[in-house]
Amino acid sequence: MLDLQNKRILVTGGNGFLGKQVVDQLCQFGATIDKISTPRSRELDLCKWENCQQAVKEQDVVVHLAAHVGGIGLNQEKPAELFYDNLMMGTQLIHAAYQEGVEKFVCVGTICAYPKFTPVPFKEDDLWNGYPEETNAPYGIAKKALLVQLEAYRQQYGFNGIYLLPVNLYGPEDNFKPQSSHVIPALIRKVYEAQQRGDEKLPVWGDGSPTREFLYSTDAARGIAIATQKYDESAPVNLGTNQEISIKSLVETICELMEFEGEIIWQTDKPNGQPRRCLDTQRAKEKFGFVAQTEFRQGLKNTIDWYRQNPD
Repeated sequence: MLDLQNKRILVTGGNGFLGKQVVDQLCQFGATIDKISTPRSRELDLCKWENCQQAVKEQDVVVHLAAHVGGIGLNQEKPAELFYDNLMMGTQLIHAAYQEGVEKFVCVGTICAYPKFTPVPFKEDDLWNGYPEETNAPYGIAKKALLVQLEAYRQQYGFNGIYLLPVNLYGPEDNFKPQSSHVIPALIRKVYEAQQRGDEKLPVWGDGSPTREFLYSTDAARGIAIATQKYDESAPVNLGTNQEISIKSLVETICELMEFEGEIIWQTDKPNGQPRRCLDTQRAKEKFGFVAQTEFRQGLKNTIDWYRQNPD
């Protein structure tokens, strides 16, 4: 087990939605806050090689969370940027960390890496059995390439890199911007604004049939911190709840919790995204004892309450 006390830890994306909580959880597991570095992208663009070298200098552990990421809309609008930025950030950071002699590299991947038609629940061994869902394939493949890199660096150099696959995250302080938000914050904002305008109808992309799984951000951060301490193998590991909900049920639940009584209008000319998403979470439980703890309705309520107090 890795003793985090007095380790110098770089957390890329450490000032973001998930990153803040990862920093907090690392501290709860023994890390020292003044030894954790969380450079901002505007100060240190990790798409540039020399910045990756600077970022990893004298670090013992790297937790790579930084990503250029968004929902279906952004994936359709900027697929080239999403591919290039995520590949360059990750692959250069891994190489710089290896050259610097970093003790451990924790890479947080994406559920978008799975094939479009993966048997449900998704098992890590199915990761390579097909092409990802088209709308998010450039992002998913860029992140999946980092798994190959870590496996190769472990094989050739004995470099200790691990790869985690968290399912869709949600929680307070999420990104609620319409052009780049994921489904839960996008829906919460949509319902909130409909209520502010007094709308009686709520248009929602797709037909409501796809299913998704959601992991509360605090749970995800705890899983990442535990893996940083306890997991040292090359095999990728899912982080999730193993609970599936349809988009239709999700929309209805958010409307219920927010007391919106208008009519939901399904925009069936808009894309649904991947048909089903639900993870097999057995490996995380077996390898490092991670089990999600937050009940979904409570997590949604916490997220709704935060947004109502912080509408942007």
